[in-house]
Amino acid sequence: MRILVLNGPNLNRLGTREPEQYGTRTLAEIEADLAERARALGAELACYQSNHEGGLIDYLQREAGQADGVIINPGAFGHYGLALRDAVADTGLPTVEVHLSNIYAREAFRAHSVIAPVVLGLISGLGWRGYLAALDVLVGVLKERGVQ
Repeated sequence: MRILVLNGPNLNRLGTREPEQYGTRTLAEIEADLAERARALGAELACYQSNHEGGLIDYLQREAGQADGVIINPGAFGHYGLALRDAVADTGLPTVEVHLSNIYAREAFRAHSVIAPVVLGLISGLGWRGYLAALDVLVGVLKERGVQ
């Protein structure tokens, strides 16, 4: 079972960027925790981060054929990234969207996700733990579908 983990713009700055909003853990620390949980669940992760929508799309299109599911934190692209939304939908892969902060408790423009209509679900506001929750849910769904 192979799961892609995509992270969008500014997530490379986790740990120092607005820690009151996004916490103090770095993306590398979050990915290490995810990898440990994935091993325990019998899954393999492939993680990628880009500040460019096209970079995320290129990676997704290149890797989707060898993947069983996707976890995506699109960052700000979640609010207006229609090309990324279309790329996620085009994979046909079960996908869970994650946001560290509660997008519904922030500025009005953040309360809408263009990605949400094409994914299994959206986890928002649980901080770094949202990634672990997304992984648990996605592995469970994949196992129910017979993916090993």
